[in-house]
Amino acid sequence: MLPWIALSSFVVLALVVDLRGHGAGTPSTRSALVWSLIWTAIGIAFAGLVALFDSGAHASEYLAGFLIEKSLSLDNLFVFAVLFSFFGVPAAQRNRVLLYGVAGAIVLRTGFILVGAAALDAFHATTYVLGALLAFTAVRIARQGDEHVDPEKTVAMRVLRRIVPLSPDYDGSRLLTRVGGKRLATPLLAALLMVAAFDVMFAIDSIPAIFAITRETFVVFAANAFSLLGLVSLYFVLEGMLDRFRYLNLGLAAILAFVAAKLVLVDVWHPPIVLSLAVVLGALVAAALASVVADRREAAAPVE
Repeated sequence: MLPWIALSSFVVLALVVDLRGHGAGTPSTRSALVWSLIWTAIGIAFAGLVALFDSGAHASEYLAGFLIEKSLSLDNLFVFAVLFSFFGVPAAQRNRVLLYGVAGAIVLRTGFILVGAAALDAFHATTYVLGALLAFTAVRIARQGDEHVDPEKTVAMRVLRRIVPLSPDYDGSRLLTRVGGKRLATPLLAALLMVAAFDVMFAIDSIPAIFAITRETFVVFAANAFSLLGLVSLYFVLEGMLDRFRYLNLGLAAILAFVAAKLVLVDVWHPPIVLSLAVVLGALVAAALASVVADRREAAAPVE
């Protein structure tokens, strides 16, 4: 219980520091890069604490899980960019929406983790179900190509409009406003709820992936929490560059396909943690290099 309390307290403190560190406005690329590196370094360093107070095996599992969750979180950034554009979220408010969204995501994912761990302990067949889910997700991500998310067509958006009428205009940093005596939700509240809703969908994909690495609930929670802590800073580092990573979906699909195979073949195949780390890093590097090469070829191609 003590490790859970200590880690939860640190996560809350980290979110406060992240909010104060960036301030209310849009952080500079340099500031966001520094904070992103800091949170990533802290996330990696936590593996040392796990090795010191628990075991080297759990430390390796945590590190592999952290890298998988961190890489899969990159897909979140594309959706966040679409949401901000759709709702016209002012630049000064994006930091707050992202941070509150991350805080909500950590709470929601904790529930998913506890339920998933209980299901895996009670029913071994759950492993195969999760493997099939990840295989399906891998195919969906690989085929998504240039498809774009339309927030207006999502269930979350339709439910929000039925519960609280939506104001067409912002009211500073307010989530609710009054227009003609009626209480309306501002687009800022809609954006915040949509960020949380999409993260729930991402959690359904990513949490089964880490359960293929480890069944230790605390390790799963820690990997998820630390991977999300730097997501706000990472967004502002990559904002404006997201379109250049055209093959990121293929890299993420390869990672999910590998993890799906581990789950489905859990009774006959037990690959070492080192192989999992190599697959994650190799897939991301390959996707990034392929994207760079494609961009250079297009730039060098003669204009007709």
